[in-house]
Amino acid sequence: MEDIYAKFVSQKISKTRWRPVPPGSLQTADTFAAGSWDNEENYVSLWSIGDFGNLDSDGGFEGDHQLLCDIRHHGDVMDLQFFDQERIVAASSTGCVTVFLHHPNNQTLSVSQQWTTAHYHTGPGSPSCSSAPCTGVVCSNPEIVTVGEDGRINLFRVDHKEAVRTIDNADSSTLHAVTFLRTPEILTVNSIGQLKIWDFRKQGNEPSQILSLHPNQQHVVATGGQDGMLSIWDVRQGTMPVSLLKAHEAEMWEVHFHPSNPDHLFTCSEDGSLWHWDASTDVPEKSSLFNQGGRNSTFLSHSISNQANVHQSLISSWLSTDPAKDRIEITSLLPSRTLSVNSLDVLGPCLVCGTDSEAIYVTRQLFS
Repeated sequence: MEDIYAKFVSQKISKTRWRPVPPGSLQTADTFAAGSWDNEENYVSLWSIGDFGNLDSDGGFEGDHQLLCDIRHHGDVMDLQFFDQERIVAASSTGCVTVFLHHPNNQTLSVSQQWTTAHYHTGPGSPSCSSAPCTGVVCSNPEIVTVGEDGRINLFRVDHKEAVRTIDNADSSTLHAVTFLRTPEILTVNSIGQLKIWDFRKQGNEPSQILSLHPNQQHVVATGGQDGMLSIWDVRQGTMPVSLLKAHEAEMWEVHFHPSNPDHLFTCSEDGSLWHWDASTDVPEKSSLFNQGGRNSTFLSHSISNQANVHQSLISSWLSTDPAKDRIEITSLLPSRTLSVNSLDVLGPCLVCGTDSEAIYVTRQLFS
């Protein structure tokens, strides 16, 4: 894969997400959202890759992604998720959660809904209304789940003013990320690397038992750590990761299984690298590029991803406890090391990532 295009956007980019393709549609990804951080003014923006990769009038490749619209965002964008084709949910360092609505007719974004105090610190030593960053958000229409530095989990429903459910002391430390295993079960990860499964059908503030999951379904989760380690978990079994893989030289910010090809995994890191991990079984002999981690646990960081109900053969390589036999091939996707690569997203043959070097990189040829 050679054609990866950079666009400098004069903002540090904290999050990048493809707009989902309508179910049953044959079109490829053509629009993504981006969020910024650590700037005097931060923005949520929408970009089009249009006729990206087509020959232009000079016979060269047209590789530019174009800004469709943007809107100011109060605080750093800590997470960003599409709720549907028109709505984007943003998590803020101020503890606020905002739903933005895209108006394609005049290419503008507006605030559709906002929960301004979704996350806040309470108790001794904290001011009466001390905000806590919202660190993660996940959507499953009509529901939005948020987690934060306050250790709180919120279940919101679009068009409802108040939270439908709040678990106040879900964790005594920061919750870094959240994902749906399947509605109504979610998985959270905290700053000391613990995975917890929560079932919104149950009352009370205790995580549910892992054993309640159906034994015939695959529940494979990948997490990236503060030490750059990649951990692979089978949440049906035990409390320890199945595999610990030596990966990046610094914090791993996001980990994503490819949504339709889960034997491909993508990671990005503070060390300025963006990696494609290929564990597909039809690849000829590969040299193993990592070794087994020798520690009990790993610190976990910003993002986790999961792939449920995948056919056994597809993910068996991720669950192998002997990585030397896995023959996983790792490819670096960026032409050169950059400042921190904070976020990535993959959809079909398309990948987008955002960096602290104020650049957004896009490719449409992941598997070519």
